[in-house]
Amino acid sequence: MPEHAEPIPEHAEPIPEHVAPIAERTHELPERTGTAPKRRRFDTGSFATHAVLSFGALIMVFPFLWQLLTALKTLAETSRVPPTFLPDTWNWDSFEEVFTALPFREMLTNSLINTVGRTLGQLVFCSLAAYAFARMQFRGRNVLFALFLSVLMVPSSLLVLPQYDIVQWLGLLNTAPALFLPGMFSAFGTFMLRQFFLTLPKELEEAARIDGAGSFRIFWSIMLPLIRPALSALAVITAMWSWNDLLWPLIVNTDPQKMPISAGLTSLEGQFETNYPVMMAGSLIASLPMLLVYVFLQRHFVQSVALSGSKS
Repeated sequence: MPEHAEPIPEHAEPIPEHVAPIAERTHELPERTGTAPKRRRFDTGSFATHAVLSFGALIMVFPFLWQLLTALKTLAETSRVPPTFLPDTWNWDSFEEVFTALPFREMLTNSLINTVGRTLGQLVFCSLAAYAFARMQFRGRNVLFALFLSVLMVPSSLLVLPQYDIVQWLGLLNTAPALFLPGMFSAFGTFMLRQFFLTLPKELEEAARIDGAGSFRIFWSIMLPLIRPALSALAVITAMWSWNDLLWPLIVNTDPQKMPISAGLTSLEGQFETNYPVMMAGSLIASLPMLLVYVFLQRHFVQSVALSGSKS
């Protein structure tokens, strides 16, 4: 017995029977020895899910892979029947020929101006209109919003002729503003942002009005930062649509120096022969900016899709 331990008094109560065996067994527990880890059970459902997703990813990546391999082939190889998957010789000259066959730098600049102009315009005008429809009370609000939604049912090709007449009357044909002015506002963007504004609690506006904030201050400082995921999603959608737009640029800008890259690549298609390696090389270079935009804004885009299904 250790020196500092106190002796057990004679009149101490005995240990209960239901406690004594437990106390004794705590000192008799055998030491744990290394045991083999349990094998994980094979999850058939998880394997099937990953297999389907991998197959879908392969289907989506295959066009880009084929585009790259075609750009690295010669013109004779692209005309073979049956077609070959890998090039016989890796030819990188097609990427240089793009810049000589087209005013590629000017076209990329026009595409950038068109995309930035439309995207900024929709973010500004659609957010203002969406906030008014969602938060402001005025006579005829629901009727006016219904008219906005009715625009979504009109095919965009029906609006080409009146828009062309307006641009021609303004003297903007073969200019950069002619590309982005008609696309600076959309009913879809207004509807999308309005739905996000409706999910925000009204108490935020009431507290701001008590502090003396006006309508524009509430919109700019409080409400707009809260719908940042929706703004990012609208920016990605608008940028991709503007970058790939083909019909409108072909109509208003016939000068190759004023065309965007989407319209300029169509000039590589000849009447009797098409240089597919050069066309694929140009298409591959033209698609890189949109891929980078989506990579940087992917987190906000996915967040906006997740929030669209919730009410708070």
